[in-house]
Amino acid sequence: MDVKSSVLERYSEGAKEQQADLCCPVDYNTDLLKILPQEILERDYGCGDPSRYVREGDTVLDLGSGGGKICYIAAQLVGDSGRVIGVDMNADMLALAKKYQQEMADKIGSDRVTFHFGHIQDLALDLNAADEYLKANPVNNKQSLASFELWQQQQKQSSPLIADNSVDLIVSNCVLNLVDDTQKVQLISEIFRVLKPGGRVAISDIISDEFVPSEMKADPELWSGCISGVFQEKEFLQKFLNAGFYSVAYDKWEQTPWKTINNIEFRSVTLTATKPELNQAYDKGYTVIYKGPYGSITDDKGLTFTRGVRVAVSDVHFNAIKSSAASDDFILIEPKELACCAAVWEQSMFVERSVSESKIGLSNIDTTTNSCCG
Repeated sequence: MDVKSSVLERYSEGAKEQQADLCCPVDYNTDLLKILPQEILERDYGCGDPSRYVREGDTVLDLGSGGGKICYIAAQLVGDSGRVIGVDMNADMLALAKKYQQEMADKIGSDRVTFHFGHIQDLALDLNAADEYLKANPVNNKQSLASFELWQQQQKQSSPLIADNSVDLIVSNCVLNLVDDTQKVQLISEIFRVLKPGGRVAISDIISDEFVPSEMKADPELWSGCISGVFQEKEFLQKFLNAGFYSVAYDKWEQTPWKTINNIEFRSVTLTATKPELNQAYDKGYTVIYKGPYGSITDDKGLTFTRGVRVAVSDVHFNAIKSSAASDDFILIEPKELACCAAVWEQSMFVERSVSESKIGLSNIDTTTNSCCG
């Protein structure tokens, strides 16, 4: 079965006429919808609201941006210093989004949104540039095919559609399930590549409680209907962990399934995750306390936090907890003073921090070992 063709056909129809079967009920911030054109609202096909994770100043990338609804919501949230990028492979959906680009820029106050023609599983390849190449250099034999493949490699290296480490937040609304199973690992790898260190993910999608059987995967109607290509609930989390993300979590989980087919439950979730910082970590006096309600929890770095205990964490780990979905589970204690000299963080430093140390910050922290000072 040609997954791409079935998806393109279904969503091209959806750009022209509303397809009710492609929607899940979603509660959006109605204040952010007021300025959106009715045509975009009617042609929106999603299962969640990842825009709630947008922060002022963010560079936001929307995978499978469709008619532009999430992009135009995010554009209101990022402010003058932020920007929003939409990527979609469907020319009809892109045309709908771009149709209102100037109108939305006038309403918001600046043109903060850019739309690109591309595959979300290959965010380096510019499909507009590929079309221009093929017009000038048709592929009609093995040699011309090899030349096109070489051109693609060079284009992705020299001028990728989305550059490495360039995005603060990646959002997506019911689109990852439309990517062929053979390309899903590459898809998540691409998400990791374009995120800045410390960048975040907020993916609203459909998952299943059981693995979808092969006979359902062979049904093009179920594929384009966001059913056959979904991740299984445990698999979805694990794929992001395997790619190198941490603080991977279901921040939203719909108790009631969207659909039940062959006794398999399909429901809407929002997955959040963080790309690790690449900076050297130091002990600068940061302390956290796990609030509970459990006796202890172990994070993706293998560190166990015991309820009510003040523990030392590095500056990098502190910021990671602060920006993660788990931040509400911790009391975050910043040192009162930050000095230029601090010990390079080692795993052995993950120990209980005394009350006196976490009150007065660095003045009682030993910064003489492995100093960062020159």
